[in-house]
Amino acid sequence: MMRFPARLMRGASAPLGATWDGLGVNFAVFSANALRIDLCIFDPSGRREIARFELPERTDEVWHGYLPDARPGLLYGYRAYGPYEPLRGHRFNPHKLLVDPYARALQGQLRWSDSLFGYRISSPRGDLSIDRRDSAPGVPKSVVTNEAFNWGDDRLPRIPWERTVIMEAHLRGLSMRRSELTPVERGTFRALADPLLIDHLLRLGITTLELMPIQAFVKDRFLLERGLTNYWGYNTLAFFAPHAAYLAEGSPHEVRTAIRRLHAAGIEVILDVVYNHTCEGSELGPTLCYRGLDNASYYRLVPEDERHMINDTGCGNTLNLSHPRVLQMVMDSLRHWAVDFHVDGFRFDLCSTLGRESYGFDQNCGFFDVLRQDPVLSNLKLIAEPWDPGPGGYQLGNHPPGFAEWNDRFRDTVRRFWRGDGLQRGDLA
Repeated sequence: MMRFPARLMRGASAPLGATWDGLGVNFAVFSANALRIDLCIFDPSGRREIARFELPERTDEVWHGYLPDARPGLLYGYRAYGPYEPLRGHRFNPHKLLVDPYARALQGQLRWSDSLFGYRISSPRGDLSIDRRDSAPGVPKSVVTNEAFNWGDDRLPRIPWERTVIMEAHLRGLSMRRSELTPVERGTFRALADPLLIDHLLRLGITTLELMPIQAFVKDRFLLERGLTNYWGYNTLAFFAPHAAYLAEGSPHEVRTAIRRLHAAGIEVILDVVYNHTCEGSELGPTLCYRGLDNASYYRLVPEDERHMINDTGCGNTLNLSHPRVLQMVMDSLRHWAVDFHVDGFRFDLCSTLGRESYGFDQNCGFFDVLRQDPVLSNLKLIAEPWDPGPGGYQLGNHPPGFAEWNDRFRDTVRRFWRGDGLQRGDLA
């Protein structure tokens, strides 16, 4: 068992996340409003906290420290100290274990209980109260990873748009009924890497596979209480980590292997990504990550009423991409999937939300500008879902150059035409 020092070394403020350098691990996490952040280390089962360190340094609002001799596979989480003042938008609660926003992998499932909430659900004061129960038993643990992978001679297929035939697919649904696979393999990236499944995709004539969300997501409590589940995955917890249930043996390298084999067959891989909101829901939702680290920075709050969250997404919250560190997190996540996983592009869920500034949608907003100038990301396939439920959210045709768009008008017109509805020829032409 690893022997822990009395305190962390100062480490570095970049890169963000947990970074193994061969001699130890550097931990760095952003919070503009925290007064202190603790790093919690867990045993290999994730059930028992075995060490806790205060991050010793704060540089440009990034808290950081270095743990010598730590290695990939180490399980950890954070606890953030600061004001619990919901009326001012602050919801710090050190009793709640927090997932690292930059975690490359997670271990364990979220186990719902009232202790996951920063406030006492039964209190007449609602979210103005504070809950002091430890949430660690129910929270997935962040995992230190080794990103090294042998890509061999992998090349992105670079299919021209005019030859692109996209198949939108759910990773689990794509292989659950394939009898040639073992039960452990079905519904995972191991299945996606199977030569028989790849041959099936080639026979369909597709050039590009668009995967519905595969970033780590949460199954909603209200669904589980009804005996249901969140099948689709548009409820992200960790933007850098593959969803653990999609890994047959728990290794992110399974994703890389599948993408390498698809590329070898000439098939592109596009990810459906959800950067408009998180799984933490409204101000009445759980404290799992962003809310506990710095609610007032990560989320858009109602001006003059910071207790409540702006809900342009219809999912309870809206990520604040106007904040430079939140924008950095999204861009770092995109580069992570593009560079470390060799994906060929992204389809942006509720892309109008990503184009919002405080005054509304702007095709020259920070997110679009940063994305379009990026030397890696700007050369990938970028697809916008050009709407959201917020004010002025329907923005078909208004996304900047470099973006393709899902065109619901074209889709609906073609559907009505082939269904035999009248008066469709003019629109179709």
